[in-house]
Amino acid sequence: MVSVSAEHIFSVFNMPVTNSMLTAWMVVILLSVVSYFATRKMKIVPTGMQNFFEMAIEELFKIVESVFGNREQTLKYFPFAVTFFFFILTANWMGLLPGFGSIGFYEEGVFVPIFRSATADLNTTLAFAMISVIMIQVAGIMALGVRKYGKKFINFSSPLNFLVGLLELMSEFAKIISFSFRLFGSVFAGEVLLVVISGLVPYIVPLPFLGLELFIGAIQAFVFMLLTVAFIKIATTEMAH
Repeated sequence: MVSVSAEHIFSVFNMPVTNSMLTAWMVVILLSVVSYFATRKMKIVPTGMQNFFEMAIEELFKIVESVFGNREQTLKYFPFAVTFFFFILTANWMGLLPGFGSIGFYEEGVFVPIFRSATADLNTTLAFAMISVIMIQVAGIMALGVRKYGKKFINFSSPLNFLVGLLELMSEFAKIISFSFRLFGSVFAGEVLLVVISGLVPYIVPLPFLGLELFIGAIQAFVFMLLTVAFIKIATTEMAH
């Protein structure tokens, strides 16, 4: 059985630590270690890990640049967007490792897994969504100014413009829901599917589904990054004319 909510593992100074929080910190540590070893001996002609990550970064940079349409904006917002991509990708794939969801302990007769994918917790995806949407607003204000960007949401020039502004404001809150539930729903549904299939046929049969979840995990990370970039593009150019 897979619980919708993350399970409490232990507490630090009366602050509860859930299994998804534990995994999130593992993702941070893993990415930090990999980044260190990939960049500690930088070469003009890259090899090994440096070569792999430079290729990945270069391809992602081209995609983001194609959305923004100019290099200046790409250089400004690419680090923010690509951090989302690598964190979500790593979190999604880490949740598929052996032991995730299967190693744990029993508490009052209920099995509590020690490790759970960070993105299978709605709190995590909601936090990502809020960070993304806040950054979109900051980008819009930086590009257009508070007054000009604010007129997108509060415009008293006519009743129609006022109504359109309210709809625009509602759409910004809707982005938070869309971002968070899209990612959470996809990852959580994948966890449930793998648990059910593994319970019915525990050996060879789950492998194709595992491959499918690897693909979906990568797609969800890419979509989250691309939507963030697209919304930043809209926020910084929509009212420029």
